[in-house]
Amino acid sequence: MRLEKKATVVSTSVAGLLVLIKMSIGIMSGSIAILASAIDSMLDFLVSLFNYFALHNSEKNPDETFNFGRSKIEPLAAVIEGVIISFSALFILYEALVKIAHPRELSFLNQSIYVMVASFIATFFLVAFLKYVAKKTNNMVIRADAMHYQTDLFSNGAVLFALAAISYTGEALIDPILGIAIAFYMIYSAVPIIKEGILMLLDAALPEEERAIIIKIIEAEPVIQAHHYLQTRESGSHIFVSVHAVFNVSISLYDAHLVADRVEAKIKEQFKDKKCHILIHMDPYDDSEINEDEEEW
Repeated sequence: MRLEKKATVVSTSVAGLLVLIKMSIGIMSGSIAILASAIDSMLDFLVSLFNYFALHNSEKNPDETFNFGRSKIEPLAAVIEGVIISFSALFILYEALVKIAHPRELSFLNQSIYVMVASFIATFFLVAFLKYVAKKTNNMVIRADAMHYQTDLFSNGAVLFALAAISYTGEALIDPILGIAIAFYMIYSAVPIIKEGILMLLDAALPEEERAIIIKIIEAEPVIQAHHYLQTRESGSHIFVSVHAVFNVSISLYDAHLVADRVEAKIKEQFKDKKCHILIHMDPYDDSEINEDEEEW
């Protein structure tokens, strides 16, 4: 099993356990902050489960229906995760406003504090593990999951602080006010996840600095006289590069092919964490002006 899939199994298991504990205490205590955290953990569980199946399907080989594979399931999963985070934040915001309008006292305060301490510790170790996997694999789904659970870590810490403050001051309004703050933070954290996923689904080009690396590799080859139509896109853990390289008309196809292979190898060396798919068109002359409207995949 791939490390990424193992990470989703771990995150799903942890989230499922936290849902059971938080939901039980949240219902008994009546704390909006704990119920919000329980709902967030429920969504964590569903998202991590979805991520497992997304990663499982994204690694399937290309076939007659999906010639380029299913790697775009990964950014799709990231967008769905970001949207779910946003909707859960809106629900928390609604519940917090209702509690401000109709305040009610908290019960089982000590038990609630114990639960949130355990939740904070478990989430801390889970975030550390997911960040390790994300750094090692550079997988977008795991990076989104790590960011998601990191928001949970902050929200769990905030809930724990709120419960301690309520226990000390007796002011129940701290609970819904903190719930509002958590909701806005969740939305703030979801935006970059959604944005990155959408850009990848729309086949946005690689960042300028990465395109510059590719250009430098191409221009370092003395027999390549010019290049044009450089097009790049990213799909999950895959990178696609297409470029027209202009050779002298007298060069043999064999020699031009060797140069193209060398360029491909150098590009792959620069993007070791990604699966690179490189298409180099070997032109005997510069046809950029003739074929201005030419389209690439």
